[in-house]
Amino acid sequence: MNDDLTDDLPPPADQESYDKDLPKGEKATHNSEVRKRIDDLLERKRLKELLDDSDDWDI
Repeated sequence: MNDDLTDDLPPPADQESYDKDLPKGEKATHNSEVRKRIDDLLERKRLKELLDDSDDWDI
């Protein structure tokens, strides 16, 4: 039996170098805050589009 999922996994050495490339400290905190802000704005946009859909409202 062949497991196709294991073929897609990178070698362990690639995992270690990936961790080294991740930002640390102040930059990581800033990136996290920016990502959270982007996610919040996207969610607000999605909700606004749902509310602005005039087909759902009977006047």
